[in-house]
Amino acid sequence: MSLPLTAVTAIGESLIDVIVGSDGAPSTEHPGGSPMNIALGLARLNRPVALVTHIGNDARGASIAEHLREAGVTLAVGSIRDEPSSTATAYLRSDGSAEYVFDLRWSLPLGLSIDDAVLAGSELVHVGSIGAFLEPGGSNVVSLLTQLVDSEHSPLICFDPNMRPSIVTDHEAALARFEQIASLSAFVKLSDEDAEWLYPELGLEAAIEHILRLGVGLVTVTLGSAGALLATRSLRLTVPGVSVEVADTIGAGDSFMSALIDFIARLRDEGVSPDALRRGQAFDAALLTDIGMYAVRCAAITVSRPGANPPTRSEIGDPRRQSPAS
Repeated sequence: MSLPLTAVTAIGESLIDVIVGSDGAPSTEHPGGSPMNIALGLARLNRPVALVTHIGNDARGASIAEHLREAGVTLAVGSIRDEPSSTATAYLRSDGSAEYVFDLRWSLPLGLSIDDAVLAGSELVHVGSIGAFLEPGGSNVVSLLTQLVDSEHSPLICFDPNMRPSIVTDHEAALARFEQIASLSAFVKLSDEDAEWLYPELGLEAAIEHILRLGVGLVTVTLGSAGALLATRSLRLTVPGVSVEVADTIGAGDSFMSALIDFIARLRDEGVSPDALRRGQAFDAALLTDIGMYAVRCAAITVSRPGANPPTRSEIGDPRRQSPAS
């Protein structure tokens, strides 16, 4: 009889992506939002996952809820509110990259506590993006994470800031919030652009070292088509990118993060101790390479097709067999 799979809870915004093409074609709408995309990506990888979020009691909110239900994501009680759903309008450039304009609402469900089943049953909790910074929800996320970390059965915290300078405009406050959450986290993933915005006075290597000193066990930095850099306090390596024809880059970083979380959850499935993961001691060079290549390949599949459309388990295959030549 197989043991239950390690469960994950994601906390953060869900919204509708309104896509405006560079060719002037009519706009299209798709469910989106970084934490929602990450929950969806985990479900497609057959990982048990719940989402604590904020969607409206409207047609757009209904489409988000259905999108999650079809994928197998559990939507936390209290996530649906009597107000409009948030939107992110993505204006695509000719190279597939996007510029975003947001209309946002974010708060945690009323009465959510660490004793709720959606949190008590998860060994990994992911937070990030707008939901970590936008008030009034951002401060409540920090309070909730602090209580989780201090609890008897502290979960592993995964954090992806996914910085949006057009929304989070106060650099000093954003940096303080980033470091506050990073200091509670075992795993931090960010892009090279995130690192440059957060630490403009530091180079990438120095920024990584600084984040590790906050107590993070594993820092991963996505480098676009160049791949990704993975670092613990004793190891640092880069995995190459995967060459694909890019449809657009929407959801690429989220797909990378889903794969990273799934791999860490798989290590817990295999009995690797939370403390060894939290401190980064569980990772040797071979394992970091496997993790990096798995996440890079998931992201590559996502950018090869329009929108935030992460791969399924059958598409990506065995996480332990992700060599550049495969």
